[in-house]
Amino acid sequence: MENTAQIPVGAIKTFGVYGIPYQVGEQAQVLPDGDILVNITLIESGEQEIYKLSKLLEDPEAK
Repeated sequence: MENTAQIPVGAIKTFGVYGIPYQVGEQAQVLPDGDILVNITLIESGEQEIYKLSKLLEDPEAK
């Protein structure tokens, strides 16, 4: 079970080592499996998406 305290709101991360940067937002929804969907904003386009917290926590901080 994930904990909302783990959401690094405001952090700038990238999808994997060479992925595009995104800014972490607030919680969107809790999934039945306990994972959490988090709002993110793609820095380059301003597009807003949702992303699983379990994946987000594996992504590196943007440099």
